[in-house]
Amino acid sequence: MRTKENLTKLGSANTEYKAEYDPSLLESFANQHPGNDYFVKANCPEFTSLCPITGQPDYANIVISYVPDKKIVESKSLKLYLFSFRNHGDFHEDVVNRIMKDLIALLDPKYIEVWGRFLPRGGISLDPYCNYGKAGTPWEQVAWKRLSEHDMNPEMVNNR
Repeated sequence: MRTKENLTKLGSANTEYKAEYDPSLLESFANQHPGNDYFVKANCPEFTSLCPITGQPDYANIVISYVPDKKIVESKSLKLYLFSFRNHGDFHEDVVNRIMKDLIALLDPKYIEVWGRFLPRGGISLDPYCNYGKAGTPWEQVAWKRLSEHDMNPEMVNNR
């Protein structure tokens, strides 16, 4: 049976939704299968942030996929963390890179990728993608191959 470890968000009746970016909301727990390589995928179809210039809202589906090493992100803390971008102004490319770097700092995963599929604004939708493979492991080569072949077969975008 898994213990609560240092998790403060999960099971809390006093959930606070911070509306300004806060990476300290992220929590993790021990990977119970560190000898196995497997993907964990989180899909956030209701992500919201703000344009740093106009202050207008940007909406996206953020997809996070990672191969854990010793830690796994706790899903409620991830939800609260992603919600904390609600009043945060950042360009789309910065958002996905910031999310990836915050998760790398928390988890030290073997591999991670973050893909933002933003809704169109001004007639253009942007889909920034970033990834990382731990240096000195086979995942470093996976990251390069995945990045270099990322959009070889792009999805049909039909105004989402």
